[in-house]
Amino acid sequence: QVQLVESGGGLVQAGGSSRLSCSASGRAFSRYGVGWFRQIPGKERDLVAAISRSGGSTYYADSVKGRFTISRDNAKNTVYLQMNSLKPEDTAVYYCAAQFRVRDVILHQRSEYDSWGQGTQVTVSS
Repeated sequence: QVQLVESGGGLVQAGGSSRLSCSASGRAFSRYGVGWFRQIPGKERDLVAAISRSGGSTYYADSVKGRFTISRDNAKNTVYLQMNSLKPEDTAVYYCAAQFRVRDVILHQRSEYDSWGQGTQVTVSS
């Protein structure tokens, strides 16, 4: 497992932008697939975006496609989520998650991840 720490987020106006960072400690982060999830109180934790270990493949939920971009810098052990054109419905706690994988694949299911950060709040005001 790796230890993950999210940063960024906070209060943003609708239409604005924010960038979340997920920093990992531990060895061989480049061998981990990473996902960004978000959760609203009383709701399930849903996958927003994911990236394969090399960064060669990405996935976006329909609700954020065209507005969010996931990327990674394996030299810095960090994955980013750039969020543009934010909407009030993007308000949630955002979590990053990671899982070691031999293959360079996208992990779609919450159950596939075994390392989680503590979460960071993103609030979009209208």
